[in-house]
Amino acid sequence: MRLSRRGLLRAGLAGTAATALGGLTSGCAVPTGSTGRNMVLWYWSGGLSDTVVKNAKARYDSTVDLQAIQIGGYYRSKLITTMAGRAHVPDIAGLKGEDMASYLPNADQFIDLRTLGAEKYKSRYLSWKWDQGIADDGTMVGFPIDCGPVAHYYMPAVFEKAGLPFEPEDVSRELDTWEKFLDAGVQLKKRLPGTYLLTDITSVFTMSVNQGTKNYVDKDRHFIGDQEHIRTAWDRAVDAKRRGIVSQLVSGTPDQLSATESGKLPSQLNASWATSDIKLGVPKTKGKWRVANCPGGPSNIGGSFLAITKACREPEKAFEVITWLLNAANQAQGFVDAGLFPSTPASYGMSKLQEPDPFFGGQVTMDVFGPAAQKIPITYNSPYDIALGQPIKDEIKNVGVLGKDPDNAWSDAMSKCRRIAKHLGVSY
Repeated sequence: MRLSRRGLLRAGLAGTAATALGGLTSGCAVPTGSTGRNMVLWYWSGGLSDTVVKNAKARYDSTVDLQAIQIGGYYRSKLITTMAGRAHVPDIAGLKGEDMASYLPNADQFIDLRTLGAEKYKSRYLSWKWDQGIADDGTMVGFPIDCGPVAHYYMPAVFEKAGLPFEPEDVSRELDTWEKFLDAGVQLKKRLPGTYLLTDITSVFTMSVNQGTKNYVDKDRHFIGDQEHIRTAWDRAVDAKRRGIVSQLVSGTPDQLSATESGKLPSQLNASWATSDIKLGVPKTKGKWRVANCPGGPSNIGGSFLAITKACREPEKAFEVITWLLNAANQAQGFVDAGLFPSTPASYGMSKLQEPDPFFGGQVTMDVFGPAAQKIPITYNSPYDIALGQPIKDEIKNVGVLGKDPDNAWSDAMSKCRRIAKHLGVSY
C-alpha cells in the first residue's frame, strides 16, 4: 500500500522514516533533480564546515553550480516530505547519525555508493562508522562525515580542591570505571557542598548504553530493551540519583550555565562536539577545563553522513564532491570550525589537530578523542531503536528530574514499549 503525501508526512513526524520512505517504491518515476551544472546539497547548521563548503564551491565552479543549503527545523521530516513530493529533491543529502538506521530499509531511494567506487575509500575511515551507513542487503547509503567520541570534561582546580585526581592522565586512570566515577561524585559533594558531578542522570544512562554492542531492537526485529544491557544502564543512572551527585538543573538553561561557570557543575560526560558548546556556553571558563577518558570505556554520540538521492542526474560528479568534502584534510578543518570529529584516522595526527587548546589549558584534546574514536564498539542499529528507546529515555528523565519512583518508571516504560512494539510489528 502506498502512502499519500499527507500520510507520509505524518509517518515522518512520528519517527518512522522507514515506513514513510517505503511509500516511494521502486516503480515510481525518478524525482526531478539537478540538470546541467546545477547540484543541490542539503545539510543543517553545523553539519559541515562552512570553510570546506565554500572551498568546494570554488573548487568545482567550472563544472558544477553547487548550491549548499542549510535546512532549519526538523531536518529529517523536511527531507522525507520533499522526497515524497518528488520535486526539488536535493542531489546530495545529509543524514543525521541518529536517524541513519531509519533510512536504511529504504536504501533503494538512494544511490548505492558502491556502484560509484566507494569501496576503495573504506580503509581511510573508521570501520565501525563506515558500517553504519550500509543497509542489511549491502547497499551503501551514507558516506561518513563525523563521529562523536565521548569524554569526561572537568575542571581540574575544583577536582584538586575536593581531593580528587586532577591531571588528565590521572583522571583517566583513577576514574576508569563507573563505580570509581560515582564514588568521586560522592567525595566531590562531601568536600564541596553544593557541587555536583553531573547535571542530570540521563548522561549516565546514554553513555552506558552506547558503550555496549546492543540497543533496543535486534536484527530479528525483536525488542531487547528489557534485557540486561539496558537494565544495567538504567540501574547505574538510578544509582547516581540515589547518591545525590546530580543537580536538579536542566542542561542548557541559564541556571545550568551559571552553575557551570561558578564551578558548581565542574564535570560532564559529553561527545567531542561539546567542546564548541562549552566554549560558546561558558566562555569565561577559558583555561579552566581539561578532558579525560569516559568512565567504563569508549562511547559515541552522534555523527552523520552524506548520501546521494535517486533524484541526482550526475551521481558520479556528486560522489566526487562528497569524497573531496569528506577527505582527511577537510575533516580536520571540520573539527577546527565546528567540532565535527573526523571519521578519518589520518586526520588525528595533522598539525591543526595537534595544536594545544588554550580553552582546555593547553591540552591537546585529540590525544583523548582520537584513541577513543578508534575503539568504539560495533553496534547494530535498528530502524526501530528510536521509537522503542524513547519511552525508556523519557522515564529515566522522569526519575532524575521529577523524582519518580524508579520501579514505577521502569514498569511504565515497558508498558509503553509493548504498545509501540505491537504497533510497529516488533516482537516483544
